Amino acid sequence: MVAPYLTLLPEAAGQREHSLREVFNGLRYVVRYGVAWRAMPHDLPSWHAVYDQAQRWLGADCFENLVHDLRAVLRLASGRAEEPSDVVLDSRTLRSTPESGAREAWDGHKRNRGSKLHVAVDTLGQVLALHVTPTNTDDRAAVAALADAVQEATGDSVDLAYVDQGYTGERAAKAAADHGIALEVVKLPEAKRGFVLLPRRWVVECAFAWMARFRRHARDYERLPTTLAGPHLAAVSVLLLRRAADLAEAPNSL
Repeated sequence: MVAPYLTLLPEAAGQREHSLREVFNGLRYVVRYGVAWRAMPHDLPSWHAVYDQAQRWLGADCFENLVHDLRAVLRLASGRAEEPSDVVLDSRTLRSTPESGAREAWDGHKRNRGSKLHVAVDTLGQVLALHVTPTNTDDRAAVAALADAVQEATGDSVDLAYVDQGYTGERAAKAAADHGIALEVVKLPEAKRGFVLLPRRWVVECAFAWMARFRRHARDYERLPTTLAGPHLAAVSVLLLRRAADLAEAPNSL
């Protein structure tokens, strides 16, 4: 299933030295275990071959296309419509490293320096859009970019987004409304005591937890925002492929 998305050149191309599966395995290894490129095991293709091919895949939006198609397949398998009508927006802060120093900023709320990953997911927790900013960027400022990416990915099928109290105000509401999306703020109970599972919004926290299992995403190790968002999509594609494989193995699933 993955091969057509990753095949940028014919199999018989003269410059091909490594199989697509082995190169994909190399990228998965780096993302999953968080090692430096030069620390890749010798039984995988050379690190620069994997790195160069990964950059080509990211530049061609291969993982973005794969994630969108896998999301549609899994939604249909769960009895949902192919494209969602509701989404959930939230952000996650990644601590900076020397490589990401040019992008780092101080997050006064979480009291650390790093980059902020803004994410939109459907109500199953499957990623629709990613957007990277410095941590001092307000969540409201990323609504327009996320809403535009969500509508582009879903064909303008989304009309409602669940958000936390960091997205309150006319600025965020107008940015979403300009793309045909209404924001619904899910607030904490006034008499909060201990952990509270918020309706709808909990699925985005699950998505963050799934992505955090990939050690490359423990911190911001990338120099460019595109190479921070790209490996996240590669990780999401691995997670969705596992789910699709589990469904395919189950009787009467797909």
